[in-house]
Formats: sequence, C-alpha cells, structure tokens
Amino acid sequence: MQTYKKGLQSFYMLIESLEQIPAIGKKSAQKIAFNLSLENKFLSFRLATALEESARNVRLCQKCLSLSESEICEICLDSTRANGELCIVGHQKDVFTIEAINEFHGRYFVLDSKAELKDIDFSLLKARIQEENIQEVIFALSPTLANEAIMLFVEDKLECFANLRFSKIAQGVPTGIGLDSVDQLSLSRALSARVKF
Repeated sequence: MQTYKKGLQSFYMLIESLEQIPAIGKKSAQKIAFNLSLENKFLSFRLATALEESARNVRLCQKCLSLSESEICEICLDSTRANGELCIVGHQKDVFTIEAINEFHGRYFVLDSKAELKDIDFSLLKARIQEENIQEVIFALSPTLANEAIMLFVEDKLECFANLRFSKIAQGVPTGIGLDSVDQLSLSRALSARVKF
C-alpha cells in the first residue's frame, strides 16, 4: 500500500488536508477527494481559487472583529444599522447565523469565546459604545455557565455607561449548543424574546 500511496502523493495530501477540517472525518475526506479529483474537476479548480482568494483577502473587521475583506466590514459601514443596538456574539460564524434570520438590524461585536477573559479588547468595545451611541447590548451567546460568567464580566466592565441596557437572547436555544446548530425559527424567537440581563 505504501508504494501505491507514493504514486498518489497529491491525492493523499488532499485527503489529509480535508481531514484537518472540523467535522470531516477520513471517509468523508476520501469521498470529497474522489469527487474533486475524478468527477468534478471544474469544482476542484473553482474551490482551489476560492480557497486561495479567501486566505489572501479575508480578515477581521477592525470595529467588530467579524469577517471582512476590507478594514471595516459592510455591517459596520451601513448607516441604516446605527440603531443603538450592539449584539455581542461568541464567534464570527454567529454573525452569519443571526444575519440569516434577517430580524436583527443593529451592529455586532465578536468575542472569541475560546479566548481568555483578559484578552477581550474592552478599549475597542468601549470606544464602539461611546462613538455609536449604543443604548442596548444584546448578548447572543450559547447558554453555558462559562458564557453566563462572560456576560457578567462584560457587564461589569461596561458599568461606566450609566444608561446602557443589557439583555440576552431568550432561552429556547438549548444549553451547550452552538448557535450555528440551532434552527432559524428557534433563533428568531429567542432573539425576539430576549430578556433583560
């Protein structure tokens, strides 16, 4: 088998690379590799170009820390979204999840939920709240004990804003489940029925 593998180095390198993607195991990686290498070469080239472009151009927005291809993302630049609401999420993918329900029309701030509390850029968050006249901070974090602690910590750090209200999305999002795993209707209802924090 080693000899056969030696003659197909690029194919096996593709499988090994695909296996590094979260949620893709060995069998799925093999199926994808066969499809891209034999059955759908056009998609293979298109995917290679998209991967290269994404790796080269995608960065974090300097205001909200979500994904962007420029210094400031489209959401932060959109003046119609300056409604005084700032939604704090735990990951960039949560912005996409909430945007898909098309019910939140404010702006975002992304906390890296895997980062240490000391790594949260409070100077950036405070400047955002002050400059954009934010009146309500909405926590849209998955309901875990760790995230409850994060919400309390953030609220404590922002106590200098006397008129700032805090709320969190309503329960209905199951405990321990990422927002990207919640169906759109449940997320929409949870966001609409957010509660004071």
